Amino acid sequence: MNLDMIYLDMIYLDHAATTPVKPEALQAAWPWLTSDFGNPSSSHELGHRSAVALEQARATVAKFFNVRASEVTFTSGGTESDNLAIIGLALANPRGKHIVSARTEHEAVLSALDFLERMHDFEISWLELDEFGQVLNFETALRPDTTLVSLMIANNEIGTVHDIAHLTNEAHKVGALFHTDAVQAVGWIDLDVKKLGVDALSISGHKFGAPKGSGVLILRAGAKAEPLIHGGGQESGLRSGTENVAWAVAIATALELLAPVDEEAQRVARLRDEFIQKVQQLVPSAKLTGHPINRSPNIASFTLQGVSGEAVLLELERKNVIVSSGSACAAGSDEPSHVLVAIGVETEIAQTAIRFSLAHETTADQLDAAAHALAESVANFI
Repeated sequence: MNLDMIYLDMIYLDHAATTPVKPEALQAAWPWLTSDFGNPSSSHELGHRSAVALEQARATVAKFFNVRASEVTFTSGGTESDNLAIIGLALANPRGKHIVSARTEHEAVLSALDFLERMHDFEISWLELDEFGQVLNFETALRPDTTLVSLMIANNEIGTVHDIAHLTNEAHKVGALFHTDAVQAVGWIDLDVKKLGVDALSISGHKFGAPKGSGVLILRAGAKAEPLIHGGGQESGLRSGTENVAWAVAIATALELLAPVDEEAQRVARLRDEFIQKVQQLVPSAKLTGHPINRSPNIASFTLQGVSGEAVLLELERKNVIVSSGSACAAGSDEPSHVLVAIGVETEIAQTAIRFSLAHETTADQLDAAAHALAESVANFI
């Protein structure tokens, strides 16, 4: 069976869940999976070549985020990066056991915080949020014993963007470290770490054209973290285990392929806004979730009054339009979106949610077709 033929006419609008691997990233990684298979820690020529490739990839990643190469740690993805940052920083910095975060964070962050609360007696203060998912009481939530703040740049479900540079500055005033989950921001928002001011930043390669299982944690000099994986002391002691050179090369290549953020973000945001307008014209029951302006350029999410989001998703798939009813990382869950519940959406309404997430390659024609397909799908259930 030819899978290329099956998906030839597919309109894929679930890029916040995962993106196709860029051919250039796969091509760059291939030699390190085949002929150049040496262990970077080995002293022979094969090992040396792998070590050089690993450090070249690290330098490329460092340049993208405007940090030192020594501040780049390769991981298996966003979940590991979030856990290493949150648990690692919390355990290594005993100035206090108070952490500030929001219930709209990714499950990886929420679960890491739950672990610290249950197993290490940390106290978590959950920020108040408005109906768009923006923070209301940040300064008053901070305390002298706050050791860490963790807030994502762009929400993976509703697209709302936080002013991380401002929030980081406020956190640093009380001596707290700041971690941001930037998984959904790569390629869409400027991630100059020096401008953001954060102490730790997590990304996942498969969100922007690198293979699944590739990720990075940026950990600024001076921010100490306890490793989660112990062994040979690779990755400057932060992540033991033989390094995945191929995936490090792939994620570095995928970052290099990204277009300049300012121009591309504005272009895709215009497409997104036209799509939102079209959906609201064709589907009067569709209500945009997340902030109408301060949102990621690539995410348009709605609730559909009186219609199951999952049912609409399946109907759209029959029309070759692939979308999501929420985060793909809450595997197998029948529960409503925790993000929508956290911003005050009633459970019954939250279960009608549907998310469209664009790529740099998404076209206006595809979005027009998707809007009409959504209207037809919703009409089938009314």
